[in-house]
Amino acid sequence: MTDNKPIRFGFLLVEKYSMIAMSSAIEPLRMANRLSQLPLYEWPVITLDGQAVSASNGLMVSPDASVDTIEALDMLFICAGVEVDGVYNKKLQAALCKFDRQKIKLGGLCTGTYLLARAGLLDGYRCTIHWENMHSMREEFPKVNVSDELYEIDRDRYTCAGGSAPLDMMLKLITDTYGGKLSANISEQFMCDRIRGQHDRQRTPLQQYLGASQPKLIETITLMEANIEEPMSIDELAALVGVSRRQLERLFQKYLHSVPTRYYMNLRLTCARRLLLQTGKSVIDVSLACGFVSPPHFSKCYRDFFGIPPREERQQKLDSLN
Repeated sequence: MTDNKPIRFGFLLVEKYSMIAMSSAIEPLRMANRLSQLPLYEWPVITLDGQAVSASNGLMVSPDASVDTIEALDMLFICAGVEVDGVYNKKLQAALCKFDRQKIKLGGLCTGTYLLARAGLLDGYRCTIHWENMHSMREEFPKVNVSDELYEIDRDRYTCAGGSAPLDMMLKLITDTYGGKLSANISEQFMCDRIRGQHDRQRTPLQQYLGASQPKLIETITLMEANIEEPMSIDELAALVGVSRRQLERLFQKYLHSVPTRYYMNLRLTCARRLLLQTGKSVIDVSLACGFVSPPHFSKCYRDFFGIPPREERQQKLDSLN
């Protein structure tokens, strides 16, 4: 904190915004103030004209200011929800670009990411959005790198998938500023058994992601997910679903932009990470449970995928709780 001034996170609401996403972002800030008994954060709520707008559930929150009257902010999150394409207009674009020129960090909650992209403020950035909107985002904004992770922090852009994902992102921001103990205490107050990290991915339903026209691909991935401890070969998978290996490889490349072996490996590593952070299993036991017969090979693959060795990531989690 600079000069004992609270960090100010503004929340810009648009019509039919997601209230759960907005609340999940604000509540950790409130709890941080309560537990520390210090005014660490402020969270003014704003709208374009200073008038209340309805959330997707029909409820309204009285705004504190408009985009023209809000006092200085450290960061602005735009909160959106359903029918997001209908709320974009020139005034919103001008407001977002003005905040950007003022060097205010920008974020999107749920489909707020879409509005930042429409304003041209995510070109060249890595970001995320709710899984329902991933495909359309990738199609409409080829200059934006859309991931399927819960949240993304890329330089001065902060985006998350909506739902409860803002809680995890805000706890990450609190940890970075005030340490892991405060975040752990907040998580405990909310009865949240685990703080999910940036590399935790959204659980995107395969039918939604691929569509009903790809039953062979869906069947293959279902088999992969059911055979983590004893991985099947790609030839075995292809035979079981009734396609050639080459045809299966083409399906993975076309629809998932990956080869089957890499996709299968990533599934196993994601499972390993859950076991590593949520259980007391040893690293060796985790590696065996996810189909790695050699712990050194497991550690190398884990580091290549997550950017950190498994033992070090577990230790970081333990340190954050102390």
